[in-house]
Amino acid sequence: MPAITTMSTDFGAELTAASRSSGSVTSELRCHGNWSVHTVAALERVLTQLRWPESGDAVVDGSGITALDTSGAWLLHRTIAERGARGGKLRLQGFRAEFTALLQLLAARGLPLQVPTARVPPWLERVGRRVWSGVTGFRGYLAFVGESALALVSALRHPQRLRWRTILHNVQIAGVDALPITGLLSFLMGLVIAYQGADQLQRFGANIFVVDLVSLAMLRELSPLLTAIIIAGRSGSAYTAQIGTMKVTEEIDALRTIGVGAQDLLVVPKVIALVIVMPLLTVYTDVTGVLGGMVMAKLKLGVGFEAFFDRLDEAIQLSSYWTGLAKAPVFALIVALVGCYRGFQVGGSADSVGAQTTMSVVQSIFLVIVTDALFSIVFLWLDL
Repeated sequence: MPAITTMSTDFGAELTAASRSSGSVTSELRCHGNWSVHTVAALERVLTQLRWPESGDAVVDGSGITALDTSGAWLLHRTIAERGARGGKLRLQGFRAEFTALLQLLAARGLPLQVPTARVPPWLERVGRRVWSGVTGFRGYLAFVGESALALVSALRHPQRLRWRTILHNVQIAGVDALPITGLLSFLMGLVIAYQGADQLQRFGANIFVVDLVSLAMLRELSPLLTAIIIAGRSGSAYTAQIGTMKVTEEIDALRTIGVGAQDLLVVPKVIALVIVMPLLTVYTDVTGVLGGMVMAKLKLGVGFEAFFDRLDEAIQLSSYWTGLAKAPVFALIVALVGCYRGFQVGGSADSVGAQTTMSVVQSIFLVIVTDALFSIVFLWLDL
């Protein structure tokens, strides 16, 4: 029968000694609780009462330690050193990485300790953790969308509660200030599309159909998609950085303390502003994109501006224009909600702000492209 000796406290250690059939004794010291300067005196009294076997191997398990500072580490190191002087193998297990590093630092200045290397989990465990992390993240995002929807509906039911100054400020930042970059990129995109199609159209003497190519490509697909990608990289990242910085500096906690809802102040104005701005920017990029195609058609194919406009009236149907414009509010909701959600996910460091900002841009662009593909499937099914 194995012999077991136990001594424990709420924040101390438990010593178990078990004899094997070979006659050797293996001791296991399970440490738990807070090992810091505040508890070191009581811990020392507990450790002095422990009765180690005279010989045999020993295991020190630190998986239950919740906090460990230099005082607690020195006390634990001294206890381990005293046990190591009795002979036998001494092994540490279960210590967190930061606690292991602290013990290694102490060992470098005193008696050496046998600290195990970090265990690499199996690939199936790593896959499971990633899947579970993705599921919990998706649940958190759905909860955030629900809270934002309730706050938005409540604000629309009581327009007097809307912060119009904040909304107009976001309209200026996300819309008016974005006109140069969106217009320039859309103009260049129209130039590129017309240039790439010019050689093929010239072979068949179909120069005038460059109008169909440019107008349909820009109005149905590229203008709303390009605008959403630019806004995601420009405004969505700014939303994440702003909210994340406020969380790091505890401004959001201060708002909640005085009774101001973070959703009403930080999320709803941004969502409303982007829903207003995105369709207007899409119309603007439609014009600049077609203008770029018009310039290239004149230079490369000899299609004059008057002929271009005449063909434009025949090439574009009203449904083609509205199918592109209908995507803009949906893209605006995606960019605004993802940007704000990632801002609220920021931890307590500047590194977290940068990481969440990067994730905001990547996820916004990914979701915008996926949503655009779903729109294409639905429009094909509806024969639009």
